[in-house]
Order: sequence, then C-alpha cells, then structure tokens
Amino acid sequence: MLLKLSDLSLNVEVSESKCAAPRYIFFIHGFTGSACDWDEIIPSINNNYQCVAVDLIGHGKSDSPNEISYYNFSSISRQLKFLIYQFTNEPVTLVGYSMGGRVALNFAIENPEQIYSLILESSSAGIEGEKLRIERQIQDEKLASYIIDNSIEDFVDYWMNIDLFASQKNLSKEKLDKIRIQKSGNNKTGLSNSLLGFGAGRMLPLFDKLKEFKSKTLLITGDQDKKYCELNSRMVNIFPASEHIIIKNAGHNCHLEQPGKFIEVINSFLSEF
Repeated sequence: MLLKLSDLSLNVEVSESKCAAPRYIFFIHGFTGSACDWDEIIPSINNNYQCVAVDLIGHGKSDSPNEISYYNFSSISRQLKFLIYQFTNEPVTLVGYSMGGRVALNFAIENPEQIYSLILESSSAGIEGEKLRIERQIQDEKLASYIIDNSIEDFVDYWMNIDLFASQKNLSKEKLDKIRIQKSGNNKTGLSNSLLGFGAGRMLPLFDKLKEFKSKTLLITGDQDKKYCELNSRMVNIFPASEHIIIKNAGHNCHLEQPGKFIEVINSFLSEF
C-alpha cells in the first residue's frame, strides 16, 4: 500500500486484521531490506495485534529521491509518524532490526507518548565518541560510492559476505537465493543515500537518554553476534523497564536465522500486556 506524504510515496504492507480492536505493531527492516523481510514472522504474531511492515525511504517500494535531506533522522521520524497516524492515534509497538532498530529507538526517544512498547533486534544506541563517528561516516561514504559505481547485484554479493553476516552461510541455498533477489530489488540511489543520511555514524548516541524511556522494551540479539550481545547487555541496564533475550544459534539477523524462536520470544513479550 503506497501512502503519499507531500511529494514522497512510502510503502507499507498490512496484514489482515485478526481482532475487532487490534493494537498496532510496526515492523522496520534493516539496511538493504524491505517490508517483505518480515513475511515469515508476521503471520504468527499475537492475534491481538495488527501488523504493519514498513519500507523505509530508499528501500523496497518506497521512493528513493536524490535529495539527501529526505534521509536524515528528523525526516525519517516525520515519515514514520505520518505512517503510524494513517492507522491509529493510539500508542503503538515498534519492532526494529539493526538500522531499523536505530530508526525505532530515535523515534521512541523523541515521541515516547506514541510508544506502547519497543522491540529492538541487534540494535545500537549510537556510536560514542566523535572520532569514532567520523571514522564510521567515512566508511559509509566509501560504501555509498561503491554502491553507485557498481551493479546492485555486485553490491548485494559483497554485502551478504561481510563478517557481520557470516552465520547466514548456514542457511539453505534456496533461502540465500531468495534473500539475494529481494535485496537486489532495491534502488542504488536509495541505498547510497540511506548510508549518507542515516548511517550509524550520522546518529548521535542516545545512551544518556535511555534512562528516560519508560515503556517496556525488549532487546534481542543472537549468541554468535558477540559485539551486539555486549552492547545490548549494557543497554538493558540503562533502560528502566527492559529485558535482553539472547537467541541461540543465531548471528546478527535472528528473525532470519531462527524465525521460530524469534516469534516465540516476541509473542511471549507481547502477552505480558
């Protein structure tokens, strides 16, 4: 479903309503992903929730404008707020994976009254230290140029083979081929501008603001993703109302590598409300 915000078209995929008065849960994918990344997850989510999967700007069926200003955190937060209000004025649950988790966390910190609960998978509260952020910006700028200068297929092959996703090599060839096709459907300009506009180095750290966020929060990481396990073990001690679940036999993308366990963890969390 394409929704128009001024001159921008944003796509969402909406599940069939299973409840007369559902609560809303919005799923936000990671870099190079799309709304369809949640296809294996959404059909099994708690029946009390209406699921909406978002195509972030520059991804999936949403627009990929040339203007970088559309891709900064403030603009993306406005886009997400617009999408939420097309469905409900009540507080919602946000589920964000990796880059999508950073989007969800920024939005939640800025708009706590709109958040019923928050689920962050393999997500960060930002890079601390200006020097480290600048170094990451430089890395993202190089990667953005690589995307533009090469075919989308070559970039996707490169991206799927970085160390962060090493554990995904255990997936079946059929599943990996499907992922590759889905990622290759993205727009090169959109992916490049996403890195330039809201790459990890562009995000200001939010660690000092986590303690102010009162809504129930679930942090999920895979046991093979040591960096994010350590990072989220720190974050869980700052959030006032949070828990951290580590999923076994999973790396950075738990919902892809262990979908059954991921669904179990999320539904257990949602059943608490």
